[in-house]
Amino acid sequence: MIVERAYAHVTEGEAAEGRWPWSVPCVRQLVEEGLRFSAPVTFLVGENGSGKSTLVEALAEGFGLDSWGGSAGYRYASAREPSELGARVRFEATGAGRRMLRGSRTRRRGFFLRAETALDALGREQTTGRISGSVDEMSHGEGFLMAFRERFEGPGLYVMDEPEAALSFASCLQLVGLLHHLGRSGAQIVCATHSPVLTALPGAEIIEVGDHGMRPAGWRDLELVDHWRRYLNDPWAYLRHIVEAE
Repeated sequence: MIVERAYAHVTEGEAAEGRWPWSVPCVRQLVEEGLRFSAPVTFLVGENGSGKSTLVEALAEGFGLDSWGGSAGYRYASAREPSELGARVRFEATGAGRRMLRGSRTRRRGFFLRAETALDALGREQTTGRISGSVDEMSHGEGFLMAFRERFEGPGLYVMDEPEAALSFASCLQLVGLLHHLGRSGAQIVCATHSPVLTALPGAEIIEVGDHGMRPAGWRDLELVDHWRRYLNDPWAYLRHIVEAE
């Protein structure tokens, strides 16, 4: 693992202002308590608007990864300044993590993969020779899996925001295997997701994000798992209200 705890260094005045992002429950908890990691793979789950994507982006920025998507060793894709939260994120790191954080940004190993900019990030990495395949000849999902295989390797911090958006069910299963292998190699992965397939990875830590802030959760107890289970068992119990309303 690379990071044992993440927190945000914020003044009392800033935290008390009540504006975004400090008004988001999970961000307030990050400021007040921090976020501890107990496993190589951590999933953040929650509804849209819960703040999970805000968290993973800030973690990526705090580690020096390109917030637009990409690796730490590549120049930023845009001149965008770090977000308010990302600029204040700090880490309590393992020995391997401290060695990375003490050096320059280019010495930090990792990658930030976000669904909406993945192919652009991969294309930029391809021009440097860091990726061998041709992104232009691949589907969105194939490009994702190529990135996992070629840029997610060895000790480092790998951050993902809803990678399942481009993947089929079979590809999600492939990703589970890749995450398992990566976690066992000394790397650390933090992933925001809506996928019951990914979150079933054995040994992964799951943190549920919502109005309550952040709390550990078991896979079987997740609301998203319960909804998918009931939907697949009887889709019309969900859809009849929508279809009949039309």
